[in-house]
Amino acid sequence: MRLSFKLIGLFLGPILFGIVLSFQHSGYLDPLAFRVLGVALWMIIWWMSEAAPMAVTALLPIILFPVLGIFSLKEATTPYASPIIFLFMGGFLIALGLEEHGLHKRIALRLIKITGTSSNGIILGFMIATAFLSMWISNTATTIMMLPIALSVINLVKHDSLDAKGFNHFAIALMLGIAYAANIGGVATIIGTPPNVVFVGYAQELLHIDIGFADWMMIGVPISAVLLLLTYLMLTKVLHKNDLGEMSNAEVLIQKELSALGNWKKEEKIVALIFGLTAMMWIFKEPINSILGVSLLNDTVTAMIGGVFMFIIPVSIKEKTMLLDWKATQRLPWGILLLFGGGMTLAKAMETTGLVNLIAEVISQNQFSALLIFLLLITAMLFLTELMSNVALATIFIPIVMAIADGANINPLLLSIPVAMAASCAFMMPISTPPNAIVFSSGYIKITQMVRVGIWLNIISVLVLLIAAFSLIEWVFG
Repeated sequence: MRLSFKLIGLFLGPILFGIVLSFQHSGYLDPLAFRVLGVALWMIIWWMSEAAPMAVTALLPIILFPVLGIFSLKEATTPYASPIIFLFMGGFLIALGLEEHGLHKRIALRLIKITGTSSNGIILGFMIATAFLSMWISNTATTIMMLPIALSVINLVKHDSLDAKGFNHFAIALMLGIAYAANIGGVATIIGTPPNVVFVGYAQELLHIDIGFADWMMIGVPISAVLLLLTYLMLTKVLHKNDLGEMSNAEVLIQKELSALGNWKKEEKIVALIFGLTAMMWIFKEPINSILGVSLLNDTVTAMIGGVFMFIIPVSIKEKTMLLDWKATQRLPWGILLLFGGGMTLAKAMETTGLVNLIAEVISQNQFSALLIFLLLITAMLFLTELMSNVALATIFIPIVMAIADGANINPLLLSIPVAMAASCAFMMPISTPPNAIVFSSGYIKITQMVRVGIWLNIISVLVLLIAAFSLIEWVFG
C-alpha cells in the first residue's frame, strides 16, 4: 500500500508540474509565478508521499530554478547556507558532545532522582528529564536513551506489584509521558525541534525579522512547561490514575544506573562547561555585547563556537584525543539541514514572484475574525502533523500562514509562532513522531490507548497555543 502511494507520488509530482506550466501564458499570473507554483506542487507531492527522501526533494530548486529562469544558480543556492542552518548545525554538534560522553544520561538520572520514588514522582521525573534533554538534543535520541531505563523500572514494578490494574496504568502513563515530553520539550528552544528552526528561517527570509534564542525561550519555556504539566496531570490524575505509592526498588535501580556511570569524568566536565557557556551566551548575548561595546555575539556565532570547541579542546594531549572526532558527524542529520535550505529557497521564490502577496490578497477579500483564523490554522497544523512529517509540513505551511496573517492584517509572528509550535504537538498516532513510534514499540501501549490520550492532549494544546497567542506571544513579540 505504502509502495503504491510512493509510486503515485513519484509520477504525480512532475505531472502536476507540467500541467501548471502549461498555464504560464494564460495571463492569470506572471509566468514566473506559475513556474514557482509548479515546482512547489512537485515538492509538496514528493514530501507528502515520500516518493524521494525529503532532503533529495529539497534539492530540486537548485536544479529547476536556474533552468526555469526563476533564480540564478547563486541565488538558488544561497539559502542553503543561511545563518539559521548553521545555528542548527552548531546545536547538533553540541548535542553530539553530550551524547558521545554520556552526559545526557547523567543529567536525566539526576533529574529523575530529584522528583522522588512514588509512582507519580517517577513518571514526573522521567517527563521532566526527557523534556529538558529534548530542549537541546534530538527528541529521538532522548527517547531512545530514556526507554531502556523506563523499561527496567516497569519490570521492577511488575515483579513487585500485586495491583495489575494500577501497574498497567503506571506503565502506560510512563511510556506515553516519555514520548509526549520529548515532543513538548522541543518547543522550548529554537534548536529543540526542526519546525522551530524552519519558522525562524522564514521569519528572517520573508519577514526580515531576527528571532533571538532568548526571545524564543521567553515564550517557548512557559508554553512547554504548561503543556508538560497538563500532560502529566492528564496521564496520572485523569486517564491513567494509579495508586501504587512508593517504589523503593525504583530508587535502587536509579542509584545503580548512576553508580554505573561512576564519578564525573574529565570529558564530561568539559562538555558540561561548553554546554553551559553556550547556553549563557545564547541567553545573555545582548548584555555581553553591550559590555564588549560591539555586536560580537549572535545565535549562529555562539552555536558554531560551541560546536567548534567540541573538536579542538583535547581530552588528552598525550593521546591526542579531542572531545569529538570527525567520525561523530556521521550521526548529524545532514538531510534536515538540506531540507531547511530547500524550503527557504522555495519561500524566497514565492515571495519574489508575488505568490505570497496573492495569498494575502485573497484572504484580505474575505472577512474572517482573528480568533477563527488562529483557531483554524493551529488546529489544521496540529492534526495534519499526525499524518505527515512535521518538518515537511512546517516547510510547506508556515509561509502560507505568514501570507494569511498579512492579508488579514494580523501580526504574522503572533499567528505563525503558535502554528509552528503546533507542529510539535502530535500525540495521537505512533507514526506521528519518532518518540511516539519508539515507545509504542515497547509493547506496553495499544494504538487505541495512544489515540484516547492523544485526542485530549491535541485539544488541550490547541487551547494553550490559542491563549498564548493572545497573551504571552503578543506580550513578547506584539
